[in-house]
Amino acid sequence: MADLRKVEMYRAIIRQLLGQYATYKPSHGEIEVHPIFDDEHNHYQVVGIGWDQQKRVYGCSIHLEIKNEKIWIQLNNTEWDIAQALVEENISKDDIVIGFHPPSLRQYSGYAVA
Repeated sequence: MADLRKVEMYRAIIRQLLGQYATYKPSHGEIEVHPIFDDEHNHYQVVGIGWDQQKRVYGCSIHLEIKNEKIWIQLNNTEWDIAQALVEENISKDDIVIGFHPPSLRQYSGYAVA
């Protein structure tokens, strides 16, 4: 059975970090940055929507997921080291998985493999 207190703590930390990140406005274009929080399914994203001159911008820049009482970084298309930010919030490296790394390489990341 999942430790619900731990999962709720992780949810709160993720919401705080991604909410803060979403307040930063891109340096160019008319792009809105939205945090998307799905506590029911434990998915958390930051999505950019708008226009940069004549080019449509729409995409996910960060996607975190809580599964098996660990935080999986499924996508990080930013320069921000979200894993380090989680560690600075006192989340153990053993509870962070760099999900976008191939399973065979995760053992070298310094974080959990799964």
